[in-house]
Amino acid sequence: MKYLLCLFLLTAVTGLQAQKYITKTGNTSFKASVETFEPVEATNESTTAVLNSENGEIAALLFIKAFQFKVALMQEHFNENYMDSDQFPKATFKGKLVDFSTENLSESPSEFLLKGSLTIRGKEKQVELPLAVKHVDGCLVLDGSFTANPADFDISIPSIVRKKIAEKITIQLHYELKKKA
Repeated sequence: MKYLLCLFLLTAVTGLQAQKYITKTGNTSFKASVETFEPVEATNESTTAVLNSENGEIAALLFIKAFQFKVALMQEHFNENYMDSDQFPKATFKGKLVDFSTENLSESPSEFLLKGSLTIRGKEKQVELPLAVKHVDGCLVLDGSFTANPADFDISIPSIVRKKIAEKITIQLHYELKKKA
């Protein structure tokens, strides 16, 4: 099944002769903490992402259950009560870096606008965020963050814990994509 998902990502970023960059170890994390309560945060270090360097098209896929929390009970509640990860096992993104070109990339980051469609729990939402891109040791390194509202993806927060979870979730990404041979 993992092979099919990688194949989906590779075909989602079009272009037969295009140079593709890929990672299967991208880091996606989120923070949903409210200051006076225990931190609500997790990291997924197995995000798969593919970038077509000729046109800036990018696709990413992550498995929800791959998010790791410091507190096991939070992870269990996240998967069972909020994300329904058995029913909705993955999140996807498909979009494009506006005016992207690898021509002038260096070890200093260049900023590009990333526009696309984020799908979580079967709900699609258009997102835009600035993405810092740099070229380091043959890799394209992408860094960015954005906020998301749980309600946009039909994630309901029970009233008993509503004050312990932020209204806006901060999502951060760090992907080091290598040229596909």
